[in-house]
Amino acid sequence: MYCNKVKEYLSQKGVTYTERNLATDPTAIYDLGKMGIRTLPVTLINNEAVTGFDQGKIDELLNK
Repeated sequence: MYCNKVKEYLSQKGVTYTERNLATDPTAIYDLGKMGIRTLPVTLINNEAVTGFDQGKIDELLNK
């Protein structure tokens, strides 16, 4: 599952993150809808969205 891969990767890099679970956080679905995002997982870095597990894009945004 890509959600777990993203969490593992961020943890390995020492990145602190906040997890929002769609099953337990009803506002998360609303917030994603406002951003036009329909793919999970979503990782927001510096207000830019990365969908799925795109290690290259995550690294690029973390290094900005």
